Amino acid sequence: MLKNLFKTMRPKQWPKNVFIFTALVFVKELFTPIPLLKTIAAFILFCFLSSAVYLVNDVVDIEKDRQHPTKRLRPLPSGQLKPSVAIAAGALIPLIALPLSFLLDFYFGLVALAYFLTMIVYSFVLKNFVILDVLTVAAGFVLRAVAGAAVISVPISPWLYVCTTLLALFIGISRRRHELILLAENANEHRASLNEYTLPLLDQMIAVVTSATIIAYSLYTFSAPNLPPNHAMMLTIPFVLYGLFRYLYLIHVRGEGGTPEEIFLSDLPMMIALGLWALAVIVILYFVGS
Repeated sequence: MLKNLFKTMRPKQWPKNVFIFTALVFVKELFTPIPLLKTIAAFILFCFLSSAVYLVNDVVDIEKDRQHPTKRLRPLPSGQLKPSVAIAAGALIPLIALPLSFLLDFYFGLVALAYFLTMIVYSFVLKNFVILDVLTVAAGFVLRAVAGAAVISVPISPWLYVCTTLLALFIGISRRRHELILLAENANEHRASLNEYTLPLLDQMIAVVTSATIIAYSLYTFSAPNLPPNHAMMLTIPFVLYGLFRYLYLIHVRGEGGTPEEIFLSDLPMMIALGLWALAVIVILYFVGS
């Protein structure tokens, strides 16, 4: 039971919470012990809060997931885990994690609460509304980044909002496209909003968001006030371009894109691009620009 419960908590999706480290890195506090420890604690708390959301979401969708070609193998729809156990865990985790969030930092606690409530509303209501579903998913990523800024008490850069929102939209819309192809004529039975999407619409949305992401990130690299004055951050643009184009290649040519963590953690070229981008950012911020 514990093994199936842990699997339903989706630890493979915990890497999404790495957005919490965004503020720590870009305000140049990565190697400062107290902010680093507080951010790690915030990351752990968000992992548990997101797991509570997954438990609730899987209980809500248990019948629909039984009709899904891959989700039917999950512990809840396959009958390996009782819904009552998932409900109990989904209620207990936030009762522990949210008070701890407020103890860590009051404003961080407010953001954590906002994230949890937003995702719960998404699980019950918002995921069934076209466009609002992907916007809400994007809001979840933005709240993660905001939580990272709140926990170390630093101002939130407008670039954080813009770039995180666009990247999250890019991933969310790409996932909707994958679901639409995978489920075909049964898409509306799994998620009501999928009945309102078409491949041409999603492809146009992806094109718009991809272009906006590239433009926004490029503008950030030479106009944000906290970056090195020699504009060295512009050297990271090629890694972002490759990552976005590689993601498009994987969803359009290879038919992938079901869950972003599977792409980021299983595709070697994508992992190399992400690693080189992260390395370049740290070197430029902490050594070149120091």
